[in-house]
Amino acid sequence: MDERQLRVLRELGELGSVTAVAEALLVTPSAISQQLRLLQRSMPVPLTERDGRRLVLTPAGQALAGAAIDVETAFARARHAVDAFVDEPEGTVSVAAFHSAAAAFLPLLLRGLAGPGHPQLTLADEDVAQEDFPRLAREYDVVLAHRLDHAPPWPDTVAVTPLLHEPLDVAMPEDHPLASKRRLTPHDVADQPWITVHDGFPLMATIEAVAAAANRRLDIRHRINEFTVVAEVVAAGGGLALLPRWTARPHPAVVLRPLGGVHARRHVDALHRPERTARRAVRTVLAQLKRDAATIRSGRSDVPGPGRGRER
Repeated sequence: MDERQLRVLRELGELGSVTAVAEALLVTPSAISQQLRLLQRSMPVPLTERDGRRLVLTPAGQALAGAAIDVETAFARARHAVDAFVDEPEGTVSVAAFHSAAAAFLPLLLRGLAGPGHPQLTLADEDVAQEDFPRLAREYDVVLAHRLDHAPPWPDTVAVTPLLHEPLDVAMPEDHPLASKRRLTPHDVADQPWITVHDGFPLMATIEAVAAAANRRLDIRHRINEFTVVAEVVAAGGGLALLPRWTARPHPAVVLRPLGGVHARRHVDALHRPERTARRAVRTVLAQLKRDAATIRSGRSDVPGPGRGRER
C-alpha cells in the first residue's frame, strides 16, 4: 500500500468511475486499474465491486478511502516540513576541513556568514589521508579536501566544488643560502635535510617526485603534518619543507621559493554528496567558500621572490 494507491481509491469513491479518476489524475484507465489491483493484493477483504458497468467501493473500501484522507494530510504535512527544511536559510550546515584549509577558510566563512539570515555552522578539523576525504562526506555536509595535481580525481560518489589550485613552495629560513635564488630545482634541494608529512598524506607524493627528478634519496629528518609546526621547525634550522603558498600561515623568519621541474601544486576542493545541495543553506555555504577562496588567492603574492619572506 502506498500514497498513490490510496489516492486512487479515494478518488474512485468520490468520482464514481475509473474513467473519471483517470481524467482527474491525467493517466490512463488501465493505470488506475493497475493501482487498484496492487492495493487489493495487500488487503484481506474486497475493496471494490461491480454495480452494473460501474466499479464502486465496498464498505471496506469506503472505510479505507476515509482513512486515506488522513494519510494524504500526513504526507502533505511531511512534504511541507521537508520543503521548509530544504529552503531554510538559517539551517545548520556541518563543515570539516584539513588543518591548513581550516586555518585559512573557516575564520573567513564565519565572518562572511555571521548574523541573522545565514546558515548556522558547525565546524570540525579532519586531517586524513587523501583517499579518506570522500568518506567524510557521509558525516559532514561539506568537506574541504586536498589532492595533488597528478593524483586520481575524486570518486563519483561526491560532488566537487573547486576552490584553489595552490602552488607548493620550498620553505627555508630567511638566511638560508638558497633564499637568494628566485626559483629552485629538485637538484638545488636534493642534498638538504627535509621536513615532510607522514606517509599516505598528499604532499608526500611531491617529495617523492623531487627525489625522482634529482635521482637521489632525500634526507627526511622530521615527519610533521601541521604546517604551523613545520614553519617553526624550518625557522629553527630543522630543514627544508614544502608549504602551500596561500593557505599556510606566514612565518616572519621563513621564506618561500617556487619549485620547478616537478608538479608542485595541489587542488583544494569542497566535497559534498550531490543531494546535500538541495538545501539552500548548503548552497549558501558553498558560494561563500568560493568567495573566500578568491580572497585567499588575491591576498598573497603569487610568486615569492628573493629578499621577501612569506607574503601577507
